[in-house]
Amino acid sequence: MSNAQEAAAILVERRQTGTQGDRLPESCRPTNIKQALDIQNAVTERWCELEDDSIGGWKCLLPPQDKIVVGPIYTRTIDSVAPVALWPKPGTTDIARIEPELAFFFGIDLPAREQPYTPAEVDAAISRTHLALELINCRYITPGDCTFPEMLADGLVNQGLFIGPQIDNALAQNASEFTLNVRQNSELSAHHAKHPNGNPKAPLYWLAEFLRSQGQGIVAGQAVITGSFAGVLEVPMNAEVSLEYVGLGRLDVSFTAKS
Repeated sequence: MSNAQEAAAILVERRQTGTQGDRLPESCRPTNIKQALDIQNAVTERWCELEDDSIGGWKCLLPPQDKIVVGPIYTRTIDSVAPVALWPKPGTTDIARIEPELAFFFGIDLPAREQPYTPAEVDAAISRTHLALELINCRYITPGDCTFPEMLADGLVNQGLFIGPQIDNALAQNASEFTLNVRQNSELSAHHAKHPNGNPKAPLYWLAEFLRSQGQGIVAGQAVITGSFAGVLEVPMNAEVSLEYVGLGRLDVSFTAKS
């Protein structure tokens, strides 16, 4: 078993059981981006084999200096009907951790090829846009002690994706910032929502090029999220939660805890 496969076996078991554990053993702990991506790919291979699953989407962001922000989202972890079953915040049984995002769905493949993809080609491949929530969970007990390659290897705290209503593509393209109203248990809170890269579509162009460079590609039907507009939000389980992306639409959802 390779180092990447050894790490993947640990991380996949934690994904399946919703548990957290110590940092990976030093024998298979990634120390750079390449090693992290090798583990991430091994996690995908093992997860998809054990769960009879596939890559249903991606998370990405324009990469900060010396980092790459990318991770697969597995088809069986993508939901569009409430209540959504997820692993609760570690140490609790009644708190869900979510990130408000936009999900861009691709209507045609962008396969690996020799020449780069232009932004116009990526735009033309997008079939629709939805309000979405990234579902957050980490496989490490103390993620603050982990290096970035360790977090990247684990898929950057993703445990799934909730797809909300479809919205206008043109509005989504210009949705750099807006007010986000979150209602939970009759309590209303307002957040200044701002995309970390300014243009929420900018990471799509990066992802198309990154996957092309890796001999992969975007597949028709996959959804891509490109960064949270308001960081991580904590909301109660077993309650109606409403998120209004002012000017774009409203998403209603509820969560139950996996066991």
